[in-house]
Amino acid sequence: MEPADFYTGIVAELYEPLKSFSQDPEPYAAFIQQAGAPALELGCGDGDPLLELRRRGLDVDGVDSSADMLERLRRRADEQGIHATVFHQRMEALNLPRRYRTIFLAGPTFTLLPDDATALAALHGIRAHLAEGGTALVPLFTPAPTPAEQIGRVRTAAALDGAELRVSVVAEQRDETARTQTTLLRYERHHGSDSTIEERSWIMHWYTREQFEKLATTVGLAVTAVTDSDGKPAPAGITDLRHFRLRAT
Repeated sequence: MEPADFYTGIVAELYEPLKSFSQDPEPYAAFIQQAGAPALELGCGDGDPLLELRRRGLDVDGVDSSADMLERLRRRADEQGIHATVFHQRMEALNLPRRYRTIFLAGPTFTLLPDDATALAALHGIRAHLAEGGTALVPLFTPAPTPAEQIGRVRTAAALDGAELRVSVVAEQRDETARTQTTLLRYERHHGSDSTIEERSWIMHWYTREQFEKLATTVGLAVTAVTDSDGKPAPAGITDLRHFRLRAT
């Protein structure tokens, strides 16, 4: 399975009941109000925070590689009476009908691009879809290895039809040279005598600040600021969440 197809099928079904938190819309609303609209959320998934931003009247489109997640977004939008324009495209192959003053990712979804070549293609697409003077916001982090005691631990939730949903980490491999961490996850759905079990590899690919800045510069994007989760300048060498602001050069 291609990494871009990870959030499909049973994974998309389990995403909402098993997710640990929803993205706070406030930082992204503030970013759009500061940098300008229209805006584009990359990796919008099932609609957090895109739907709340649209509810507030902000001109924000979305794009995601998973048709299943976008179907869930559209269903939520209909239930809430919100109009949202979304596109089924991969981040590394953007071809959208307009340009944007603001392009952002809500959370470090960029780390799901499996290698530097794919990341470079995604940054090229961001550059191509930024309006003159536009700004992009890319959160990044370096994932920590899954603690040994969490390998095999099962998280459970209940589906609306009463099915038991389960997810667990089966195994994990880390390659410091390639800067990748591959986690084998087991997804399960049990309803009476019917069971569905799938194992999928979840790949995360990380960057040092210097490595990411080099990729961005290659496609004509300058890093204008790097901040931590509190909005303060990020110290050198930090591996926690960092927000990279990019501007077209």
